[in-house]
Amino acid sequence: MPKILIIDDEKVIRSTLKEILEYEKYEIFEAEDGVKGLEMLKNEDFDLVLCDIKMPKMDGMEVLSKAAELSKQPQFIMISAHGSIETAVEATKKGAFDFIPKPPDLNRLLLTVRNALDKKELVQETKVLKKKLSKKLDMVGESKAISIVKETIEKVAPTDARVLITGPNGTGKELVSHWIHQKSNREKAPFIAVNCAAIPAELIESELFGHEKGAFTSANKQRQGKFEQANGGTLFLDEIGDMSLSAQAKVLRALQEHKITRVGGDKDIKVNVRVLAATNKNLKKEISEGNFREDLYHRISVILIQVPPLKDRSDDIPLLVDKFLGDIAAEYGTTKKEIDKEAIQKLQEFPWTGNIRELRNVIERLVILGGKSISADDIKKYADY
Repeated sequence: MPKILIIDDEKVIRSTLKEILEYEKYEIFEAEDGVKGLEMLKNEDFDLVLCDIKMPKMDGMEVLSKAAELSKQPQFIMISAHGSIETAVEATKKGAFDFIPKPPDLNRLLLTVRNALDKKELVQETKVLKKKLSKKLDMVGESKAISIVKETIEKVAPTDARVLITGPNGTGKELVSHWIHQKSNREKAPFIAVNCAAIPAELIESELFGHEKGAFTSANKQRQGKFEQANGGTLFLDEIGDMSLSAQAKVLRALQEHKITRVGGDKDIKVNVRVLAATNKNLKKEISEGNFREDLYHRISVILIQVPPLKDRSDDIPLLVDKFLGDIAAEYGTTKKEIDKEAIQKLQEFPWTGNIRELRNVIERLVILGGKSISADDIKKYADY
């Protein structure tokens, strides 16, 4: 049951609002002034506050400002008989969900309360999802090799410098790109990832730059490309070494001029995008063989980050195994399995040609097929090596 706090110095108003809202099955609390209301906000977890503006001791605007500093942040609906457009604007700027004049219209009040509670729920769900995503994208490891990667990310993330991330398949290049975005000033803007190797050469330009209606046979409507979708944020071009030369030329122009043109169009569209790229290929070798543009290489490689293969960071395997055991248990809704020290040592001896992705798959297999505690014998039975 949602908890609502009514802060108002008029007892009649508090009683009326309480009667209406309790009939709607809300749990109602009251405070006769701003000081008591703020004290209750510090000690209780409320979903919504209905707060008068003109009150003795502490007015509603001050309550709203001070409440914004608390760890628990309910939605606020400001109410007042002395309101104006300027007051409503100021309240909204300070974080209020809405402003309602006194005496409140019953239908509008109930609708605003429902909408404010819906927003509170959405905000809470978003926080939970972000926490889960952050945990999923955690970069685990304390080895020297991975510490260098982390230090480079910390330095480069706050800038707008373009980064080229290299390393074998399965090492976590996309994870590095996520970390750079999350620690950048563009964190709240879109992060758009494109796997250049997974898109046919004839469609890559449409995917990146969009197309106009009728640009080609199946272009039934206008479509935004990834550059436009990532505007203001980060565009991650994974496996950029597999991009066609014609698409490379257009990407180069976008990076040079900060504008793109949709396929079949003639209008320039300005874009503000930070480009991060990744590849498992040796791009200098690709340049010498005529498969990659040298000028584009220099545009995307202001900063180079080499993600080490797992065999070069075997000291991190115990930490990675522990994380994967926890993640898999959470996904399956089971108790986290233990693993013997001898089993860990066996895993550290493997060459891991598939890197972290392969290790994660092996751990999942051991969780499913192994004993209550994963042993060295389980490793021999169920690991590929």
